[in-house]
Amino acid sequence: MNIGILISGRGSNMVALVDAVNSGEIPESEVAVVISDKPDAPGLGKATERGVETVVVERRGRSREEHDADMIAELQKRNVELVCLAGYMRLLSKSFVGAFENRIVNIHPSLLPAFPGLDAQRQAFEAGVKVTGCSVHFVNEELDGGPVVLQREVEVLHGDTADSLAARILEREHAVYVEAVRQLAVSGSKK
Repeated sequence: MNIGILISGRGSNMVALVDAVNSGEIPESEVAVVISDKPDAPGLGKATERGVETVVVERRGRSREEHDADMIAELQKRNVELVCLAGYMRLLSKSFVGAFENRIVNIHPSLLPAFPGLDAQRQAFEAGVKVTGCSVHFVNEELDGGPVVLQREVEVLHGDTADSLAARILEREHAVYVEAVRQLAVSGSKK
């Protein structure tokens, strides 16, 4: 399975996925490209260190449709079969979602459908929940609204802050994202 990963920042989930592909934990797969919308994203260097091709498709001064059309072209050029969003901080256009329908997954730091959108960990903390977590879900046109692939719970501990909770959720994200993509790769190879 050819995987394309979209990032905007540090790329810690991207690193977890690339390392799992390279170790064989995600079998019969290759990360074909890491694309960032930001030229200074720290994750680009981490991808390059791991031997993965990187591409920057800047969005500044362009419509979402123009930007996404260039990303679609880069992914299709490499025959990408699964697109993984790993800290990609822009909503995808209808045309992007349509080009990779049911083949885009995202990791989100809450137990969806609870706390969609930005600052999910802070939302959970401020809501006073005792358990939150992370979800890998298919991407559709609704913000954090696609079907859930896999979830993992994270307990909110006494003395937690929004930041300490976010750090524990991020650790759990790495493992659950790898497991979800492994399941998709295995089921995809059986087709």
